[in-house]
Amino acid sequence: MRLDPSSGWCEGVEHCPSPNFNQRPLGEVSLLVIHNISLPPGQFGTGKVQAFFQNHLDSNEHPYFAGIASMTVSAHFLIERGGGVTQFVSCNERAWHAGQSCFEGRDNCNDFSVGIELEGTDDVPFTEPQYVALIALTRELQAVYPAITLERICGHSDIAPGRKTDPGPAFDWSRVRMTLVKEAK
Repeated sequence: MRLDPSSGWCEGVEHCPSPNFNQRPLGEVSLLVIHNISLPPGQFGTGKVQAFFQNHLDSNEHPYFAGIASMTVSAHFLIERGGGVTQFVSCNERAWHAGQSCFEGRDNCNDFSVGIELEGTDDVPFTEPQYVALIALTRELQAVYPAITLERICGHSDIAPGRKTDPGPAFDWSRVRMTLVKEAK
């Protein structure tokens, strides 16, 4: 995969454009936020995350969907259980993934962050292909946006404590950080 800095789109990944984005107020990209998602909760490979981010989720299809179908949210990327990567929003634009959030005293993390959703839940281990894809994508993002340092990679729970818990205790932070540090040397 290769991220084109001028367009903010990754080559070599699936594109599934979401209407849920707008312009970054300062054009800054300096934070990476890792999330998890599954729709319906705990079910994988349904294609419903893609439908949700494109505002095509059928509220009658599952009881859980009735409460979220009218929401307009997105992330820049989704990494599925098999390691497939889908991009929904250009990295140069503001995706709507973080909600009410704060990082190092600065509110509205969507303004300056890239959001990556991992298909999963807080308590189900993520897969080997997901970690491989996440690390490759993170390296590519850091190459294009050098302000995303290791210290500026966090979970949704870090920027919205008490409101969000993802990526959750099943996410192996030490593995990701150690791999990124080793590969940077």
